[in-house]
Amino acid sequence: MIVVVDYGMGNLRSVQKAFEYLGYKAKITDSTEDLCNASHIVLPGVGAFKDAISALNSSGMSEAIKREVGKGKPFLGICLGMQMLFDKSYEDGEHEGLGLIKGEVVKFDVDLKVPHIGWNKLIVKKNTPLFDGADDLNFYFVHSYHANGCDEKDIETVCEYGYEFVASVNKDNIYGVQFHPEKSGDAGLKLLDNFAKLR
Repeated sequence: MIVVVDYGMGNLRSVQKAFEYLGYKAKITDSTEDLCNASHIVLPGVGAFKDAISALNSSGMSEAIKREVGKGKPFLGICLGMQMLFDKSYEDGEHEGLGLIKGEVVKFDVDLKVPHIGWNKLIVKKNTPLFDGADDLNFYFVHSYHANGCDEKDIETVCEYGYEFVASVNKDNIYGVQFHPEKSGDAGLKLLDNFAKLR
């Protein structure tokens, strides 16, 4: 069973519906027990890093996520869910993340409109199963902050918005995407299908 982590923020239902459309059972939950029983874990998110990581920490979900990821379960962080994978974020101060992937989250420093909203094409840096069979690499973004200081070996794809930024990461069984696959049409559905097939 695919578990979509509910910490009081994010577009949970749209992620669940995307998996259900593909024929997978997906459960929205705030139960650490459900994480133990999950085959796959998805951490979506829209909102402020500080509030999101605080909710995860206070509910016990942070430790549960780390424990289950340590068992090798496929894990996918989406948008804010990806940002929480890193060591820290500088959104509204300095806040510690889950520390599952090296890096920090910083605000765009560009002479362009922020937040970065709209469709953008990915540049693949590392081939992983998440993009198997993906002909279309255009995905939908909505974000003001992005990952920085990542290990090169963990960078899956990058994008251009004023400068090159990290669009997705992968470390072992952990995947993170800055874009919204559930809002990215067929390309996004293909990515979610690939994730659901990971073992």
